[in-house]
Amino acid sequence: MLRRWRTFALLLAGSLLPSLSLAGPAFENTAIVRSIELGGSLVHVSTTYAVKALEPGQTVYHIALGKDEREKMSWIEAKIKGQMKPLDIYELGEDETSTAHLLGVTLPKILAVNGTVNLVVETIQTHSTHPHPERASQSDPQLLKYNTDLFILSPYTTLVQRTKVKSPSPNLISYSTPAGVDEFVRDASVTKSAASITYGPYHNVESSNSEFFSKYQQPVSVHYSFEYPVLEVTKLQRSAEISHWGSNLNIEDKIDLHNAGPALKGHFSRLEHQGQNYFHRLSPHILSDLTLHLPPGVTNAYFYDLNGNVSTSHLRPSPSVPKASKTNQYSIFEMRPRYPILGGWNYSFTLGFDTPLQDSVSWDAATGKYIVGVPAMTHIPASVINEAEVNIILPEGATDIEFISPFPALSSTIFSHVTYLDTTGRPAISLTYKDLTDRHTAMIFVSYKVPFSSHLKKPIAVGGAFFTFFLFAFTARRVDLRLHK
Repeated sequence: MLRRWRTFALLLAGSLLPSLSLAGPAFENTAIVRSIELGGSLVHVSTTYAVKALEPGQTVYHIALGKDEREKMSWIEAKIKGQMKPLDIYELGEDETSTAHLLGVTLPKILAVNGTVNLVVETIQTHSTHPHPERASQSDPQLLKYNTDLFILSPYTTLVQRTKVKSPSPNLISYSTPAGVDEFVRDASVTKSAASITYGPYHNVESSNSEFFSKYQQPVSVHYSFEYPVLEVTKLQRSAEISHWGSNLNIEDKIDLHNAGPALKGHFSRLEHQGQNYFHRLSPHILSDLTLHLPPGVTNAYFYDLNGNVSTSHLRPSPSVPKASKTNQYSIFEMRPRYPILGGWNYSFTLGFDTPLQDSVSWDAATGKYIVGVPAMTHIPASVINEAEVNIILPEGATDIEFISPFPALSSTIFSHVTYLDTTGRPAISLTYKDLTDRHTAMIFVSYKVPFSSHLKKPIAVGGAFFTFFLFAFTARRVDLRLHK
């Protein structure tokens, strides 16, 4: 299914690429407002386009992103303002000047000449902030820096545009002041109010494929204080094992956690750390504990690292929730690493738990298939997962396997997994992803058939093993190895 979607997108993009040079006069942006919410590993960007059609029969609106912005973007969604249904988005590649990356958004209805629509595009950027300074002592504050472009790219002319940057803290260290743009502003080119910085409004901004951007486009930066650890999961290995005999879904995560905040300057002082902890004045770039949301009905949770079991954890389970229920319940797992994780430090650990299979499986009588929903990830708050590998292990003998990923995977393979009491091995699905955020906490749905004979494989194998053992013991007792009677 994913391959068909990609093929369709490529064919559609190929048919539209020759007309990119004609994209400019089709629309006009009466206004663009970009809102940037700064964070640690994640930066949320919401851009509202007030669009006006200049030609009849327009159904596709083009969005332009800078190359650096496209590389850092891990999630995107487009909607009509005030509506909840997402619009279809597909890749178009670079524009004719190779300065921007184009995306196509399918509008819900055809726009006539002078027809208007307000389009809201939300994106999440990862790895777009960096600590500045790069090193800090245990008692120093955590300062981050964010860079972006002054003008918002668009293949269409824009009458007025504005960018608002919101800091999580009113402690703004510094911000850039644009140069040479006085002819496009009527008041100040940049203003500050509490924890927000506003660039613009800028008037009569030409399209991104014109000489305007090569002359006036410039980078701007915001230097701000961030009061929470900057967390990254460099690698996540999730194994989800479906057991029909045990009516259980076991999930195990192997997590490599990295604190991407400023690296520790000097030596770590346990005495200073204990003093900060006692007075509740822990430095923001030090991670001492984590609170994770696990599925409802969790049992047998465990948490260990390279040195063994970590007992400084606590699980507050919630009862199981029926599949059709819209109740938003979750179990809370409070964990404290073996040592505080400072900027630049790593911590590798394993987290596992069991959930009742009936909470996530259903039966399709029309096709004779089981359908199981497996969570793609357990999200660590305000973090990004750089690399993720999700392995879904099906019951032995499963056939006619199909799966649907909630978002495109980098690769997908089916292999055989052999464990104890198996005869021929269990089919397993392996999916790989990159740059996962809180917007990717969705379900991977897997459907498969299990013949009745496959259900009998395990008890027959166990019974055969016991029968062979007792037969061997029975025979051995009757073998006489003595030399003389």
